[in-house]
Amino acid sequence: MTSIATADLHDANPNDLRQCDLQFKDFGKKRTFAGPIRTVVTMHDTKLAQALFREPGKGHVVVIDCGGSLKTAMLGDVNAEILHKNGWAGVIINGAVRDVTELAEVDIGIKALGVTSIRSAKNAIGATDVPVAFGEVLFSPGDYVYCDSDAVLLSRKKIACLDKS
Repeated sequence: MTSIATADLHDANPNDLRQCDLQFKDFGKKRTFAGPIRTVVTMHDTKLAQALFREPGKGHVVVIDCGGSLKTAMLGDVNAEILHKNGWAGVIINGAVRDVTELAEVDIGIKALGVTSIRSAKNAIGATDVPVAFGEVLFSPGDYVYCDSDAVLLSRKKIACLDKS
């Protein structure tokens, strides 16, 4: 079975990978996931993210930057299921989620900073597929992200994952 093992991946490719310095929590059923990046930048508004979730995911990872705010949730159980059904590998949120019991049963990777019960607005404020920066790294659309319980690593190119079987 192929494993992402970010520690081993970084050891083997130290010059090709950058580590996000934020300490994310895992909320989805999958603890390891990887894929090309699509981005959303917004603040307390999920309309643009929800539109992206409804597109074919093709194994991509959605990176949502809402400035680290924990005021409103950027993902809940309904939209996590939509991500899964549309073929997204996972989502990384520089902000909060809700419905954590249900999120734990959805078979995708979900990383976020924390939890809130408050739903976000739906006004389409923000932008999609633009570079976003947090945790001392730049997430650019089309770059690759590799995630497990240890880290979030970024690369400008696809890196072969290590086989630990």
